[in-house]
Amino acid sequence: MVVGAIDLAEVLTDQTVVDNRDWQSGLSSSLRAGVNEAQRRGYDSVVVGLGDQPLVPSSAWSAVQATQSPIAVANFGGRRTPPVRLSSEVWPLLPTMGDIGARELMRARPDLVRDVACDGDCLDIDTVEDMAPRT
Repeated sequence: MVVGAIDLAEVLTDQTVVDNRDWQSGLSSSLRAGVNEAQRRGYDSVVVGLGDQPLVPSSAWSAVQATQSPIAVANFGGRRTPPVRLSSEVWPLLPTMGDIGARELMRARPDLVRDVACDGDCLDIDTVEDMAPRT
């Protein structure tokens, strides 16, 4: 779990916590912090997701993780969204600055990407209004 602006140590007691001290520089620094920790631990892939998508089920995470594609992205009814699996072979291609994640890499290198059909809801909750029932 990569954290930045808010200290979540009290609630993240069973997770590995990576502190991104450069969080204010954008999403790419959080992605890089997580990948650097995975590399330090000798992992060959990471699955990246967002903390503000609480309705993405564990089955989506598992389905994305189970692929062998260099990049695998969850697809919820035609909408590509995290979780995204990134194999170590693409880590050097990830952005190093700015408020972007793997999306630009997926656009630039569609040959590396596999969509994974997932059940669930990829609702992204950024505001109180986002939690209102949808019609």
